[in-house]
Amino acid sequence: MTILVITGTGTEVGKTVTTAAVAACALAAGRSVAVLKAAQTGVGPDEPGDAAEAARLAGGVTTAEIARYPEPLAPATAARRAGMTPVRPQDVAEAAAKLAAEHDLVLVEGAGGLLVRFDQEGGTLADAAELLRAPVLVVASAGLGTLNTTELTARELRSRRLGLAGIVIGSWPHSPDLASRCNVADLPEVAGAPLLGALPAGAGSLPAAGFRTSAPSWLAPRLDGTWDAEAFRGREAP
Repeated sequence: MTILVITGTGTEVGKTVTTAAVAACALAAGRSVAVLKAAQTGVGPDEPGDAAEAARLAGGVTTAEIARYPEPLAPATAARRAGMTPVRPQDVAEAAAKLAAEHDLVLVEGAGGLLVRFDQEGGTLADAAELLRAPVLVVASAGLGTLNTTELTARELRSRRLGLAGIVIGSWPHSPDLASRCNVADLPEVAGAPLLGALPAGAGSLPAAGFRTSAPSWLAPRLDGTWDAEAFRGREAP
């Protein structure tokens, strides 16, 4: 059994679609997969959340949420404003461990970035990863500004002695600008970890069958895919 924590360098960088792609590749490799959303915000009680979206795209995965809050805010803030019990790192660790007992791979998707607060005591996804002793996959944006946020995330992981599995670009533009093309080489350097994939912009809008067929071409062999980092760098070099 394996637990992989998936975080982003910020919001709207493609965490959920990346989680779905990792799940799809693992399923294609014959592994059983669970997707755990630590804290879902900005979604009503009867609306599908991020875990459900990952399952829609990837296929036969087990999904779980620990809590959801109606307003699209950081989990600690959303929980406080709703008068609801916050998620704590121990809750995430316990839920992930329970799923890991029955699945080959558990993907734990955070909310926002690594240090977004779950509770008023300052508990974060990083704390949950520490409790789990699980590696962390970082989803980053492609363009200008991504080097700073990626390096800050990587430094925090190293300061906690957490394993950084690698970086995935969550949305690679159809017509990448100079900054994006340069970042292909610079991201692994500032992170001190390999680039493990790049999902094309709009991947989450593909029909589910097409998403599952294409997912391996977006992720490196370490994530059960066929994506070639060196070939990608050569193709996108400025």
